[in-house]
Amino acid sequence: QVPVLRPMDLMVEATPRRVFANAHTYHINSISVNSDYETYMSADDLRINLWNFEITNQSFNIVDIKPANMEELTEVITAAEFHPHHCNTFVYSSSKGTIRLCDMRTSALCDRHAKFFEEPEDPSNRSFFSEIISSISDVKFSHSGRYIMTRDYLTVKVWDLNMENRPIETYQVHDYLRSKLCSLYENDCIFDKFECVWNGSDSVIMTGSYNNFFRMFDRNTKRDVTLEASRENSKPRAILKPRKVCVGGKRRKDEISVDSLDFSKKILHTAWHPSENIIAVAATNNLYIFQDKVN
Repeated sequence: QVPVLRPMDLMVEATPRRVFANAHTYHINSISVNSDYETYMSADDLRINLWNFEITNQSFNIVDIKPANMEELTEVITAAEFHPHHCNTFVYSSSKGTIRLCDMRTSALCDRHAKFFEEPEDPSNRSFFSEIISSISDVKFSHSGRYIMTRDYLTVKVWDLNMENRPIETYQVHDYLRSKLCSLYENDCIFDKFECVWNGSDSVIMTGSYNNFFRMFDRNTKRDVTLEASRENSKPRAILKPRKVCVGGKRRKDEISVDSLDFSKKILHTAWHPSENIIAVAATNNLYIFQDKVN
């Protein structure tokens, strides 16, 4: 029989080229490729491992915060990333709201940090939830390598690598949820891990929120905008309208009340094109791609 060519729909499949084994005991929360393009690191709750792309069955442990007795465990690693230009430098954040910058030239095991970034807590804001909401869910170097951005539950902070005692910029993502922390704790939303991203020129930062909202902050003009990624509002080529959330009192026509926000719809993952104004936003099981208005 002569084979017959039958037209079929295009099928896209992902096939692993390499499997890096014996990696982690706990869930991996971060993977970051080094600027030398020969190595990458993977981080879980207690350890960070350095891998060579050519060696799949062995890694080198560079950070280990596991205590001898697990009952003494007070913090876990939440995110880690390599510096975009210096292959010896990386940062990792913790559930205690701290960021450690490590230099792999100082010692093989980077248990001693080179720099330690932490903002002192305001005693007047202290509450039962302070420790939970100060946990950092994401850390990202700016493209220039001069700054790092961190995301905790309510804010995004920008840190200068040369100033460890406090961030140079703090942006409130959804401050109206501060009064709702009790109910957010009860429905486990307070443990959600939001990511944050820089645009190509490090002038705008973006992060997600609830109700399929995502926020953008312009670092130069200090203007911010709330946009919504939803099937109802997102027709192809349609322009997104800014959204506003009102807290108590009278609600204007275009505003949405904080009590009617849907906490099951959340944008945890966002990405920005490295050079153009194109963003990708993951809302539950939908992926939205938005582009700056083209004239």
